[in-house]
Amino acid sequence: MPAYLDTLTARFPGAFATSTFRDNPRVVLSAEKAYATVFPLLKCLKTECGFDMLAELAGIDYLNYPGATDRYGVVYGLVNTTTAERVFVKAHANDPDPELPSVYDLWKAADWMEREVYDMFGVSFAGHPDPRRILMPHEFTAFPLRKDYPLRGYGERHNFRPVTRAEG
Repeated sequence: MPAYLDTLTARFPGAFATSTFRDNPRVVLSAEKAYATVFPLLKCLKTECGFDMLAELAGIDYLNYPGATDRYGVVYGLVNTTTAERVFVKAHANDPDPELPSVYDLWKAADWMEREVYDMFGVSFAGHPDPRRILMPHEFTAFPLRKDYPLRGYGERHNFRPVTRAEG
């Protein structure tokens, strides 16, 4: 077991489960513990364990997934640029208002990544400095990567004015 997992286990006893995927350790936080634990855990990984780079941040919808107990997952891919170690932290959230704390204060790279996860999945990030939509029009009210979003959409295309070359 890597030394940073020992540090996390000592600092956050019983707060997470661990597993390994393709030789990369994963730390998994349930929805009950994720909101309170994900920011301090990621801060510990950055400040005490040397994971200085947020390489990826992605959303997952587990609707109708076999064995899933939580609806949404947000995966943080961290890299220690000194040792080339990687760790993935998955924090879960549930309906009706899925929310996790923003990690923008730890990594400025989280700015657009958190906005994309909100735009596509509807998971909001408390404390984010600019929570505007980034991929979809501002008037859009749905989240197209949710598994309960209809494949043909809700018919919302007629509600948006076309963008002309002069505007775009």
